[in-house]
Amino acid sequence: MKRTSDFEARRQHLKDLTDQQLYERFWSLTEEIVKPLVDLSYNHTSPGIERSVLLRMGFSSLEAQPIVDYGTKWNLLGKGMGNVVLTYAKLKDIDYIKAGEELSKGIGWDLVVEKMKAGDK
Repeated sequence: MKRTSDFEARRQHLKDLTDQQLYERFWSLTEEIVKPLVDLSYNHTSPGIERSVLLRMGFSSLEAQPIVDYGTKWNLLGKGMGNVVLTYAKLKDIDYIKAGEELSKGIGWDLVVEKMKAGDK
């Protein structure tokens, strides 16, 4: 069974668009498609996901686990542990790896918790 081509009929609404208009339409539709996924990722995370993010940032599992544990303890998991590490690094004006090492040892959580909670207001 051969499928008859309906390409010409299906492209009618696009045929008069310029390359720039097609480009903009493509990215607009792409944003529309992925928006539910982005929204889901902002509202739903887990210790495993946050640990994975930290591992990809270059932390060892021995460093990532305590950061996630402290983040859970301080109710910051939803802020993203990578974001927490970067925020602390900026506050202390240090490299993010050094910031993560400090946070994994329990150092600096009072400062980062205060900053992250202030951002909620």
